[in-house]
Amino acid sequence: MATTTTEVQLILEHLAARHESLAVAESLTGGALGAAITSVAGASRVFLGGTISYHADIKVNQLGVPREIIDSCGVVSEEVAAAMALGARKLFGSTWAISTTGVAGPADADGIAAGTVWISISGPINHSALLDIQGGREVVRNATVSSAIAAFERILSTRR
Repeated sequence: MATTTTEVQLILEHLAARHESLAVAESLTGGALGAAITSVAGASRVFLGGTISYHADIKVNQLGVPREIIDSCGVVSEEVAAAMALGARKLFGSTWAISTTGVAGPADADGIAAGTVWISISGPINHSALLDIQGGREVVRNATVSSAIAAFERILSTRR
């Protein structure tokens, strides 16, 4: 967690210096991403909030993910992850948003292997990544949070 804390500190500094803000839309991480961000002092300067959209109906009703995308691509897809992140940006009025969707396990779900995860970042730069994480449920959830934070920190640190 020390690396994640350091990366979150860098994220908060980058966002504050640019007068930008962040929100999250989480599924399999169940609030752990927002918790990791808000565990660092000073997060309130840039973190606006998040939603836990565990069920498909919440993705549709709260984040505005088109039902057609869920029906055609499934909830564990790049398209849904990107729509979740965009929906969080709109919902919270943030500059950036990070979303997580996937199967934490312990078993496969709807033909999708446990450990299959999509993260997506929406903002001035958009980015999605497919993760294949091996391990138990908590390993998958924790690795998803760490991966999302690391990806966002890389984007911010290379952005001019």
